Amino acid sequence: MKLDRIDLKILSELQKNARITNVELAERVNLSPSPCLMRVKKLQNEGYIANYSAQINLSKLGQALTVFTEITLKNHRQADFARFLAAVEKIDSVMECHLISGGYDYLLKFITIDVVEYQTTMERLIDLDVGIEQYFSFVVLKSPIVRTYLPLDTMFRL
Repeated sequence: MKLDRIDLKILSELQKNARITNVELAERVNLSPSPCLMRVKKLQNEGYIANYSAQINLSKLGQALTVFTEITLKNHRQADFARFLAAVEKIDSVMECHLISGGYDYLLKFITIDVVEYQTTMERLIDLDVGIEQYFSFVVLKSPIVRTYLPLDTMFRL
């Protein structure tokens, strides 16, 4: 399926407000409601819309700690990466895991209740002997910009 500008506008609107009514969405993308709904269903069926979810206001829930962790593996064979990923996938507090270029191998984003929980998680991961050579932790003090949507408007010049 090749996306056109209207499909991209639909995606842009839905990622900002998934609870928008079909009528309002249709107005924003200059379609009538029926063709708009057909496009949304096609975008869902083709996998462009992975799911709909609620964004939780973490600060309302109480204390939380965000930590970015740079991880370097001892070896760089395919099996080493697979073993590491298999272990990390089982850790609920890992929100993101990125294989990156540069001076280390992975960048992980953890969200935990506190430093003790984060350190306990890292100690368990090291005890699993999944090939970690070293890691560096960066505790987030403040997040002045957090976007939960992709910049489709600028990526595709909508």
